[in-house]
Amino acid sequence: MTHTAVAYSMDDRSQQEFDELVYRYYQQAYNIAYRLTGNAADAEDLVQEAFLRAYRFFDRYDRSMPFMNWFNRILTNLYIDEYRRRGRLRTVSIDEVYSNEDGDEGTTMDIPDSAPDPLERALSNEYREAIHEALQHLSPEFRVAVVLADLEGYSYEEIAEITKTSIGTVRSRIHRGRKQLRDQIKKRHPNLFERGDLK
Repeated sequence: MTHTAVAYSMDDRSQQEFDELVYRYYQQAYNIAYRLTGNAADAEDLVQEAFLRAYRFFDRYDRSMPFMNWFNRILTNLYIDEYRRRGRLRTVSIDEVYSNEDGDEGTTMDIPDSAPDPLERALSNEYREAIHEALQHLSPEFRVAVVLADLEGYSYEEIAEITKTSIGTVRSRIHRGRKQLRDQIKKRHPNLFERGDLK
């Protein structure tokens, strides 16, 4: 990412620190954005806009706070603002490809499967596709909470900090988001429940 077109200035030390943070966290930020937006083009736009905003306000970044907590607040707020501006969710193909932290290409929400059993591999793909499809039907606040908690592993406290809400609100959004996610999967993939794979 180059900063030449941005009309904000940093001293050399801050510039170097920011560039190192972008390099270190870009892939993680992209993966979160992809899970929120559901497609590569929107994820790339969201990440670029979030890093530009982070660059602009880098002087306000509190170094005692983990960078990704601060950055995810920017990213999720931009996502929710964009969702509200558009007024609807965008749906995309579940076959769209993204790069994971190692730079390997895979599908979104890739669940590693070490078992060579083809049936288990097929079921794993079916779960992943069902989850990805269901996520696209959650409201943005619930999707953010579920993605940050269940896919990114953030604690309730960290999510509250990122989303600038209370822990009670976070718990409620995660609970309701998980219920909506389950309902969407049950509606679109009832076979997963009929087989007893999901309860």
